[in-house]
Amino acid sequence: MTEWYYADRQRRQIGPQPAEALVQRFRAGEIDAATLVWRDGLPAWQPLGSLRAELGLEDAAATLDFRIEPVLAASVPPADATPAAAPGGGGVAPASAGAYSPYSAPVAMMDVRAGADPVHGGDVVMAGLWRRFAASVVDGLVTGVLSYALLIPLMLVFGMSLSSLAQNELAGAGASVTFLFLNYAISFGVPMLYFAWMHSSGTQASLGKMAVGAKVVRTNGEPIGFGRALLRYLAYLLFVLFTCGLGVLISGLMVAFTERKQALHDMLCDTLVVDKWAYTDRPEWQERGLGTVTVVILVLFALMFVAMAVAAIAMIGLLSSMKW
Repeated sequence: MTEWYYADRQRRQIGPQPAEALVQRFRAGEIDAATLVWRDGLPAWQPLGSLRAELGLEDAAATLDFRIEPVLAASVPPADATPAAAPGGGGVAPASAGAYSPYSAPVAMMDVRAGADPVHGGDVVMAGLWRRFAASVVDGLVTGVLSYALLIPLMLVFGMSLSSLAQNELAGAGASVTFLFLNYAISFGVPMLYFAWMHSSGTQASLGKMAVGAKVVRTNGEPIGFGRALLRYLAYLLFVLFTCGLGVLISGLMVAFTERKQALHDMLCDTLVVDKWAYTDRPEWQERGLGTVTVVILVLFALMFVAMAVAAIAMIGLLSSMKW
C-alpha cells in the first residue's frame, strides 16, 4: 500500500497515511488542492491538485476547485536549491523549479503561507457561557493586578502631595481632580488596552481565553485587528455602565441563549468567541466540553465566593453582638 505525506499550514510533515485517508481529508475540507503531498517515487513535493487522477478525485472535479493557489508560484525555490530528504527514509527528493518543497526551501520561504486565511468548512465549536466566565475570572485578576500596580504608587504620590498642599485650597482641589482623572483613566484604560492588544495579537486571545482554550475571531473566521478589539471592549464597557452593571448579567444570558453564543458587543462588532482550534486545519482537536482548566477555575471561584460569603456573615454576626 502506498503511503502518503502532506504538509499542513504550519509547515509540519504529516504522515504516513494511506491514499484513502488523504482523500477523506480533502473531501472534509481539511486540506485543499494547493496542499503539498509526497509519496515514495515522486521526485519532489507536489500540489495535491496535480495528482487528483492518481488519488481518484477526478469525479469531484466538477464540484471542487482544483486551482492551485498563486502563492505556490511565488514560493518556488530556485532550481539549484538544497535537496530535501524524502520522508520515511525513501532517499533524497531533489528540489526543482517546477515543485515547491517546504522542507527544502530557506526558512524565509517556509513562512510564505504562515498566517494564511482561516480554514473554512467543518464544525466550529463556540465558547459557551462557562468557558467565557472562567476566562473573565482570570482576566479580572490580571487586569486588577496591572491596574493596582499603577494605582498604588499614584495614591502614594498624590497622598503626599495633598498633605503638602493642605494650606492651599485651590491647589489641593486641583490635585484631587487630577488624581480622580488618573484613577479612572487607569481603571478603565488598562483593561481596554489589555483586551485590545491580546485579542488582536497572534494568539487572538487574552490570558484567560488562552487558559480555557478559546479565541476571538470575526464571524467569517478571520482574526480581528486592534481597532475592532478596542471597540469591542468599549462597547461592552459602555453597555455595563449605562445599565448600572446589569449589562454583565444581560451579556451572560445572551451568550447562554443565542445561537452563536454572542453577547451584544459581539453582535455589534461582528465577532465570535470560539475554540482555539476552530478555523484551523485541526478542527477535530476542538474541545466541546468545559475542559479541565475551566472546571478548576470555576471550582476555585466557587470556593472563594463561599469563603467570602461565610466571612461576611461572620462579620455581620460579630458586629451585631457588640455593644455600642
